[in-house]
Amino acid sequence: MTFVLIAIAYLLGSLSGSLLLGKLRGVDIRTLGSGNAGGTNALRTQGIRFALGTVVLDIGKGALAAWLAWRWLPAAVQPAGVYVCALAAVVGHVWPVFHGFRGGKGAATLVGTLVVLWPAALPVVLAVWLLGLTLSGYVGLSTVLAGISLLLLSLLSHADPARLAFAACAALLLVFTHRANLARLRAGNESRFERARLLGRLFGRRQG
Repeated sequence: MTFVLIAIAYLLGSLSGSLLLGKLRGVDIRTLGSGNAGGTNALRTQGIRFALGTVVLDIGKGALAAWLAWRWLPAAVQPAGVYVCALAAVVGHVWPVFHGFRGGKGAATLVGTLVVLWPAALPVVLAVWLLGLTLSGYVGLSTVLAGISLLLLSLLSHADPARLAFAACAALLLVFTHRANLARLRAGNESRFERARLLGRLFGRRQG
């Protein structure tokens, strides 16, 4: 049962929201913009309604995968097995079997798993993401910082080994999937979401 649920979680993760919605519209957003199948590229290339649909589907599949694992895994393999299933869903989103193993970066699906498995972490993770975005305007950097905050939260809250391992793997995976963003940031040519940089512009005015 454990391996079956891990496989189901991976297959659910492989159902990419942007690519499924894109088929209805006759587009593949991996050929547009940044080439990524995530919510940010969906917003930039297809608009806010398409992006919202993408994010809802990607969060939903993460939540469903985590819930199925929590509901059906034997007690003997919980909680570690549940976190493995959650990570399998995120891996499925990044490397989807249904879409040539070219997917998104995993953040929205990870949020979906947290909705079920660790809802108390969501306010912290989302606050760090929003703070990073409104200060810097860099979506990728903000997502990486949010992932690192999940690991720090698990350490500060003395989480059990399974949760700590999950947080560490999630943070490392987000760093890996955003490695190109970080490289462009170091090179000084990363795309900035200027409209979201509200706090950065405010502080800039005050210093000026």
